[in-house]
Amino acid sequence: MGAADVVPGVSGGTMAFILGIYDELLDAIHSIDLTFIRRILTFKWREAFLEFPWQFLAALALGIGAAVLTLANALHWALENHPVYIWAFFFGLIVASILVVRRRVRNWNPANVLAAVGAVIGAFVLVGLSPSETPHTPPFLFLSGAIAICAMILPGISGAFILVLLGKYAYVLTAVKNLDILTVALVGLGAVVGLLSFARLLRWTLDKNHDLVVAILTGFMVGSLRKVWPWKTLEPLNETFVRETNYIPSAWNGEVVTALVVMVAGVLLVLAVEHFANRRAA
Repeated sequence: MGAADVVPGVSGGTMAFILGIYDELLDAIHSIDLTFIRRILTFKWREAFLEFPWQFLAALALGIGAAVLTLANALHWALENHPVYIWAFFFGLIVASILVVRRRVRNWNPANVLAAVGAVIGAFVLVGLSPSETPHTPPFLFLSGAIAICAMILPGISGAFILVLLGKYAYVLTAVKNLDILTVALVGLGAVVGLLSFARLLRWTLDKNHDLVVAILTGFMVGSLRKVWPWKTLEPLNETFVRETNYIPSAWNGEVVTALVVMVAGVLLVLAVEHFANRRAA
């Protein structure tokens, strides 16, 4: 999830779905309620953590943090020097995850199909939008953190890409690098509020209408394939942003063959993870 969240266009939520921990993640976030917060603030830590899945969240946070710290530079280098291969790998991951996740919809009735199609169109349009210039005011930084974290837990929608669209990706990365505590705190506070509120809403909707929500999430992943298509041209919009245009290679060459091999490797990796996850569950 950490490696996916570093790349604008790939969702950590998608990785959670692939790894079979999505429901557990939402349940864990949902367990952070007023009772838990009150016990923490009154130093009743033993009672607070007695029924709180802190082991799961701590392991997940450590994994994400370790991936961000160790893979961020490598992924950014690879995206600059071998972007086709990186995008091909993630394209294969998402294609396979779509095949895996769609089986979780028990009844593909007309309403679920229409919802999925709507999600495909919405995600396809969203990931094709051009970044915008936005103010760096405290309210907008807070709002950016809240929106980005909501996208981050939705399969198919990248929180990092939402920050790009909002014109805050480079700004936040610079703030982290320069230890701009105020900016990081504002974005982080927005992320906490957005995560706690949106995860509860998502958990509630999953409980009420599981098939409809999973159909929509599957549609988001299908629509997001536009962003991770390996072959694209870049057109500068200004000194900061570029416009991406996808294209189909006109001829077979070593790069195309290697990209297809990497894409298949991504598919096989997801299928292998699902296989071992099913064996463990059994």
